[in-house]
Amino acid sequence: MSDTPASFGAAIKNGKIQMMLGGTSFVAAAAVAAFFLQSAAPAAAVDTKDRAAIEAIVRDYILEHPEILPQAMEKLASKRMGAVIDQNRSVIETPYAGAWEGAAKGDVVLVEFFDYACGYCRATLPEIAKLVAQDSNLKVVYRELPILSEQSADAAKVSLLAAEKGQYMPFHRALYGAGKVTRDSIFAAAAQVGIDRKAAEAAMVSTKYNAEVESNIRLAQTLQASGTPTFVIGNQVLNGAVGFDTLKAAVATARGK
Repeated sequence: MSDTPASFGAAIKNGKIQMMLGGTSFVAAAAVAAFFLQSAAPAAAVDTKDRAAIEAIVRDYILEHPEILPQAMEKLASKRMGAVIDQNRSVIETPYAGAWEGAAKGDVVLVEFFDYACGYCRATLPEIAKLVAQDSNLKVVYRELPILSEQSADAAKVSLLAAEKGQYMPFHRALYGAGKVTRDSIFAAAAQVGIDRKAAEAAMVSTKYNAEVESNIRLAQTLQASGTPTFVIGNQVLNGAVGFDTLKAAVATARGK
């Protein structure tokens, strides 16, 4: 800690509590203090004397138990991200045409931001299939996030064309099943679902799908996605191939179980 205020009241005013946690430097500003004080009582209900006493108790407790700081920051960050998701939920959970599977009116929506060139995304395919098979009230929405290669963008556009034609999941599975994404593998997957080469090539050069892809990129940035895959389930954002059990637990949390 490089700056230790005389009291939490001072910390709240100057917002300069800076600390090192796990080798990561961050300014814990007044947010941590506010978190504890808000838990104690509404500000309007606490007089100056009582507030000073509460601040002293909180400060002493934190000094004795510094391990709670990362927990508090994590909870605060989670709360803020939940608010961000709520503000954008309709856009996040509304699929492009047929780019979804599972229950049409599921009580929980799992959203995956993915790239066809992403091996980790490919590895999650059977895990999501297992979730859908086990949970009849789960809806899965897929959002193209073509950030890894030029072929990623080509694949995303043809995938959206397949979504318009009601062939999204067959194309999705066929392309991932082909291994490395190339123009030829995209054409082959498209052919399997009745999209000829001419139509696929037209989709690749079309600007029609740019708005959807750009919207997904903006959403991913807003959600602080670190790459692909990124999942949004309820009020949680999960980065990376987190595994079946973690996804299932997040669905249960979103459902309120």
